[in-house]
Amino acid sequence: MKTILVKSKYLMLIAVFGLLVTHFFALAWATLKSYDTWAEIISTVGRSEKIIVYLVKVVDGFLIAFVLYLLAASIYRMTIGELDVLDNLTAKSLSELKTKLSSIMVLVLGIRFIEILFSEEVSGQHLLYSAGAIAIVGSMLIAFSAYGKGSGEH
Repeated sequence: MKTILVKSKYLMLIAVFGLLVTHFFALAWATLKSYDTWAEIISTVGRSEKIIVYLVKVVDGFLIAFVLYLLAASIYRMTIGELDVLDNLTAKSLSELKTKLSSIMVLVLGIRFIEILFSEEVSGQHLLYSAGAIAIVGSMLIAFSAYGKGSGEH
C-alpha cells in the first residue's frame, strides 16, 4: 500500500499538465486582447474612451494566465519535487498557495469592477450591487489571506 501511495503522486502530473496547457491558451487569449487594444489605440489615435477598458482586460488576461502557472508550478513542487524557478513563482505549502491565490483573486476582482465601472450599458443599481458584492468577496479573500499567513502547516 505504501508503494502505491508513493507512486500515485505522479498522477498529479495530469493536473500540472492540464494547468500548463490552459496557461498557454490563457497567454494566447491575453495576447489577442493586446492586439485588440493596440488596434483600438491606433485606429482612434488614442482618443477612444474604451482604451482604458481594453487595457484593464489585457491585465486581467495576463493575471489569469499567471494564476494558472502559479497553480501548475506549485502543485508540481508540493507533490513531485523541486523546480528551478524563482521562489515567488511557486508556493511551498497549501497555506502559502491559498494566500497567494487569494491575493491575486482580489486583484482580478478589482479589475473586473473597473470593467463594470467603464461599461456603457450598466445601470446605477447594477454598479452598486456589483461594488457591494466585489467588496464583500474581496474583504473575505483579504481576511483569508491574512489568516493564511498567520497559520503555519505542521
